[in-house]
Amino acid sequence: MRVVIDTNVVVSALFFGGKPEKLLQYAIRENVNAVVSKEIVDEYNELSLRMTSKYPEKQKRFPLDDFISACAVVHPSRKITVCRDSDDNKFLECATEAKCLYVVSGDKDLLDLKRFEDVEIITVAQFFERFEK
Repeated sequence: MRVVIDTNVVVSALFFGGKPEKLLQYAIRENVNAVVSKEIVDEYNELSLRMTSKYPEKQKRFPLDDFISACAVVHPSRKITVCRDSDDNKFLECATEAKCLYVVSGDKDLLDLKRFEDVEIITVAQFFERFEK
């Protein structure tokens, strides 16, 4: 199962744990095939650094590089402009290029779309409802 994981889920996993961390651990162990683009990896790294600087007392639960190394990398050839927040389009570009089933997100702008073409946009909780059946 191929998925794109939004930055807010990755940051939640790294710094707070819970189901977002479980999802990333599944990707690291290859139970889930996570897909990224260079632009997404850059955003993961940027936000992770920002969180580390803002909350120096909060330690990462595991290295971001472990997750990124487990991801397949695609180079989207198509520009998409459907999201209210234009920064979110990169997740749909990546997901459609890689023929993913899901974008897993906590971002209301993405979640409000519900679906883009063949890609469903779901929360972490919804992902586990489907994955663990």
